[in-house]
Amino acid sequence: MVDVTFQPAGIAAAPSRKKSSLRRALKRKSSMAFLMTLPLIVLIAVMVVYPALYSIHLATLNKAMTKFIGFGNFTFLFKRQTFWMVVEQSCIFAITAVIFKALIGFIVAHFAHNIPSKKQRKWRGMLLVPWVIPPAMSTLAWLWLFDPSYSAFNYTLGLFGAGPIAWLGETGWARFSIILVNVWFGAPFFMIMYLASLKSVPEQLYEAAAIDGANWWQRIWFVTLPMMRNIIAITTLFSLIVTFANFDITRILTAGGPLDSTHIFATWSFRLGIEGGDIPLGASVSLFMAPILAIAAIFILRDVSKRGNEA
Repeated sequence: MVDVTFQPAGIAAAPSRKKSSLRRALKRKSSMAFLMTLPLIVLIAVMVVYPALYSIHLATLNKAMTKFIGFGNFTFLFKRQTFWMVVEQSCIFAITAVIFKALIGFIVAHFAHNIPSKKQRKWRGMLLVPWVIPPAMSTLAWLWLFDPSYSAFNYTLGLFGAGPIAWLGETGWARFSIILVNVWFGAPFFMIMYLASLKSVPEQLYEAAAIDGANWWQRIWFVTLPMMRNIIAITTLFSLIVTFANFDITRILTAGGPLDSTHIFATWSFRLGIEGGDIPLGASVSLFMAPILAIAAIFILRDVSKRGNEA
């Protein structure tokens, strides 16, 4: 006799369906990519989210960190003239530096793009040197160039009969010097990003524009810039965030002087929180960057998403 055992179809099919659905999910590239990046996402959440939340908590405490005072630190900052000078200086510093970095990076990327491919690697390597060197080390070299006694800049000016300049001793020249060093350090990043974007622009578009009679400027305005808009926007946003949070260049060159005229959010937060011993007040200064950068991110990313939908 043959022993035949019958099972309900649903009971036997359920495990197999689960296995097949799990296999299908694992075979998807998006699922695999998420699983591969999950440890990094968790690490970033721990390293970024926790300090951010702890900073918010610190900003609501008094100087001794024993009493909850709510928005008391922010109210105190809003009444100080130095705070609004720091806000103005931070905005001027970040916006001016990003504009010049983007402009120089765009121009240099076009020159590098037109160099023969055999020589491009050498030029790209040399042009990336300022960005590769740690900012603190390169800023120390710039500090010697700006030195009032041994300045190479003042020595060169003296050869032409011009008087010495107090590069870091006068407000206007100190701000100019900090922006100059930041542009020198950050322009290669824009250059390499724009160069990669230029490589992806189809040559057929330039050929079609040339057939239509477009000159060099018209090809850049109507072909190059529209094709690079997304990468320009994202690179600008990233650089704006990094420049706003910049600390080492200003700290090494001027330490916020003269008369606190070159302080930005990071250096003034350090002055109040670490050197002044008022950590909650320093945390409040650092948190004030968040709404400014959030507004900039909303406008820039909204423009990127609009272009993506139109495409």
